[in-house]
Amino acid sequence: MDWTFYINAFVALFVVIDPIGMVPIFIALTQGHPAQERLAIGRRSLLLAFLVLLLFGLLGEAVLGFVGISFPAFRIAGGALLFLTALDMLFERRTARRDHTAEEYERTDPSVFPLAIPLLAGPGAITTMILLVGQSETPLELTGVFVVMALVLLGCAILFRAAGGLERLLGRTGTVVATRLLGMLLAALSVQFMLDGLRGAGLMPG
Repeated sequence: MDWTFYINAFVALFVVIDPIGMVPIFIALTQGHPAQERLAIGRRSLLLAFLVLLLFGLLGEAVLGFVGISFPAFRIAGGALLFLTALDMLFERRTARRDHTAEEYERTDPSVFPLAIPLLAGPGAITTMILLVGQSETPLELTGVFVVMALVLLGCAILFRAAGGLERLLGRTGTVVATRLLGMLLAALSVQFMLDGLRGAGLMPG
């Protein structure tokens, strides 16, 4: 068995999904949630990300083509949504909403957006899945792509479980600083998504 294909698939998905880089973002987005609720948010986001990547891996470009959506448009939309989250992190709007009313705090759930989409199952991960499935030459390789994707998400799950300890290590001040810095990084990432979409649409030079 040639393991090169599976190793390349793992590296590609690991780099795109970036489980290690997701940990501080997960901490920032679930700051203030009880431990059990934080774990539940992590499970929901990973399950949804798995289903989204599985769907696009199986159906590929037919999914977007069916509704007339191009990948450049998908990248631009994902970038715009991510930018809104970045603004909330930069100006602590999420913290203010939680402090104002307990009811509003209980409705705050980042598991679907932005954790599952577009952070875990974003345009890059979806595109990578479609490309890897297209490169699969045998049913075994096709199955291997989905196994590799599941392993990368499992790595995210393990790191998410350690998020509480990491947050205690950072402390309140460290978490606030990290939230602001990550907000800036998310803003830059969202702009990059939109620029890639504009280039893909031919509206900007490569």
